[in-house]
Amino acid sequence: MPILATNALGRALYSPLFTDDRKTANIARFQFLDPGAQDYFPDWDGAANVTVALLRAEAGRDPHNKDLRHLVGELSTLSDEFRTRWAAHNVRIHHAGNKQFNHPVVGTLDLVYHSLDLAADDDWVLDLTIYTAEPGTDSEDRLKLLASWATTHLPAHPATEPTS
Repeated sequence: MPILATNALGRALYSPLFTDDRKTANIARFQFLDPGAQDYFPDWDGAANVTVALLRAEAGRDPHNKDLRHLVGELSTLSDEFRTRWAAHNVRIHHAGNKQFNHPVVGTLDLVYHSLDLAADDDWVLDLTIYTAEPGTDSEDRLKLLASWATTHLPAHPATEPTS
């Protein structure tokens, strides 16, 4: 679950994951190994269950993926929470829904997401996820505030900006 590319607002939304420029931001690693994840995801248990179920689905789709096996091994070794969930064998593929974030700068964001699988080649399937806030909500106002904050507080990171 690495974040391979994002626009400026996406980087701002996931800014707690981008604390070490030497490592690729990874949602699963953050969720299970960073103590700040418990605050960032208001429904941490639900989010953790979904993350593991998505990893389980990907393991079924690509059982020879060495990077995924390494990640599962790392998380199983370092996180009791991950290990317990992985042993449940739950699988989930989702393409739309709602997510809630407790962003350290703007507070609670209730966002709608839509995901699309993109086949990059025979071995890679990328997931493009788009987040939006319902018009006229506090989350829409907070998302606009986050966009404004991003322009003045986040440095440009070409490695995470999509190319043309």
